[in-house]
Amino acid sequence: MFAPIPRSLAHAAVAPGYARFVVTEASGARAAGLRMPAEWAPHERTLIAWPAREEAWRGASIEQARDVHAQVVAAVAAFEPVTLVADPAHADDARRRVPSENVELLALPLDDSWLRDSGPLIVTGVGGGGFSRAGIDFRFNAWGEAFTPYDKDAEVARRLLDHLGIERYASPLVLEGGSIAVDGTGRLVTTEQCLLHPNRNPLLTREEIERELSLHLGVEQIVWLGHGLVEDTDTDGHVDNVCAFLAPRHALVQTVADEADPNHAHLEDNARRLRDAGLEVERWDLLPRTARPDGSVVAIPYTNFYLCNRAAIVPLGEQDPDMDAEALRRLGALLPGRELVGVPGRVLALGGGGVHCITQQVPAGDRR
Repeated sequence: MFAPIPRSLAHAAVAPGYARFVVTEASGARAAGLRMPAEWAPHERTLIAWPAREEAWRGASIEQARDVHAQVVAAVAAFEPVTLVADPAHADDARRRVPSENVELLALPLDDSWLRDSGPLIVTGVGGGGFSRAGIDFRFNAWGEAFTPYDKDAEVARRLLDHLGIERYASPLVLEGGSIAVDGTGRLVTTEQCLLHPNRNPLLTREEIERELSLHLGVEQIVWLGHGLVEDTDTDGHVDNVCAFLAPRHALVQTVADEADPNHAHLEDNARRLRDAGLEVERWDLLPRTARPDGSVVAIPYTNFYLCNRAAIVPLGEQDPDMDAEALRRLGALLPGRELVGVPGRVLALGGGGVHCITQQVPAGDRR
């Protein structure tokens, strides 16, 4: 295990919850030769959290949300171990509803269940002492303080790294895991809509954010897309709703066929930016939608799939069986050698996310 490295940004508070940062090149995971691997790299396990916030499920109940989470846990556990994090008040309920085989139940304080965003991002590499891992603990502010309280979720990454015995690097940068995608060879894709939103890091420039991502995640090229989905009002345009890497330099990008669709111009611009950055682009024009009781439209993007060992867990729209079947067929062709497992996506979308949003991979700790 390598020695811990100091925080890469020295800062002095200038406003409640925010800071002005000075980036130092000698710090960060990159200095230790570590990089965030692609999602298809072998996993030790997957982290999932049990729903805890009732008001998050607008148009569905928390019981429906827990049923879907249990289905996702079972789907992933068929291929790799799962650590299911549950608030102590809900731990017994979680244990009753999920498989016991290949699932570790971990009782930790929680506010919400979107562990992709609040959990740690694991970086890996080979140093002088062999293969190493570290966890990056970015600041979490509940998507620009859209939901409160969030103090328990702000601590969950640290607590998980302690439990897993993985070295922790703390970063004062506000960042959610769903706002980035990496290909494991030094490329990262994100959206300007999210990372440059004033409710995340209002005192940082684009260049300062890029340097922090580079230092902690080991990336060398950052591709900025303009926007996420118009319907994605909860996360301010997370990239995992519009883009996913299939292989190094090969990206799947959400598009829509109808030029009158409010997403059309933004998504075409995203595809252009990816091509201009030198990536191979696969266009994806399937996008089911549903609605909340207040009439607001919610998208259920298939691009919000999760790659676990030997499989892809895919959120289904549940609105059009033929579209769901076509999505699985197309993804199967794009992800050869993986078993495609469809799980209900509508309730997760009503809560503000998808399968990718509730999962977080822990890369395997030994490549020998």
